[in-house]
Amino acid sequence: MARYTGPKAKISRRYGEPIMGPSKALSKKNYPPGMHGRGRRSKKSEYALQLMEKQKVKYIYGILERQFRNLFQRATVKEGITGENLLKYCEARLDNTVYRLGIAPTRRAARQLVTHKHVMVDGEIVNIPSYSLRPGQTISVREKSKSLEAVTDSLAGHTSKRYTWLEWDGSQMTGKFVTYPERDQIPENISEQLIVELYSK
Repeated sequence: MARYTGPKAKISRRYGEPIMGPSKALSKKNYPPGMHGRGRRSKKSEYALQLMEKQKVKYIYGILERQFRNLFQRATVKEGITGENLLKYCEARLDNTVYRLGIAPTRRAARQLVTHKHVMVDGEIVNIPSYSLRPGQTISVREKSKSLEAVTDSLAGHTSKRYTWLEWDGSQMTGKFVTYPERDQIPENISEQLIVELYSK
């Protein structure tokens, strides 16, 4: 199962924001990585900006190119604004929802929990991180996995941050994907219109 395994700090420095989780490197080296990072010209072409935005979303949600293109195709045929539909589908991924519910501290950790069969959807074990949830489906921690230190620690530190499109029952360790989020509910700093323009060329 392919995924990005390179240095996370480099990616965060490239975009100037902690897109792969908190990073001390951003405060220590607030310039792009590489030998020309300090002196790199700041003006970028329209295509470069569009490509960077697409790459950023792929890194944030841990999606590779083919999967991302398939998501974009689904977003195109769905009724509504294509860019917003794309982000809704990204948010509906199982690994992202596990992260949003607080079961895992990062999307990478959520992906690992899912692939190691610690997560269930509607009472059935699902080990596919890219599984696309539908409104009304329930996500729960497998009974044998409820005492996992990684899960309990993550939930303990996540009590204050909840999302309106998700419901969470801490006593049962069960969540519900209520509906697709609206664009203004998604906290990530993404200019989805640039991605639409890129794929429209």
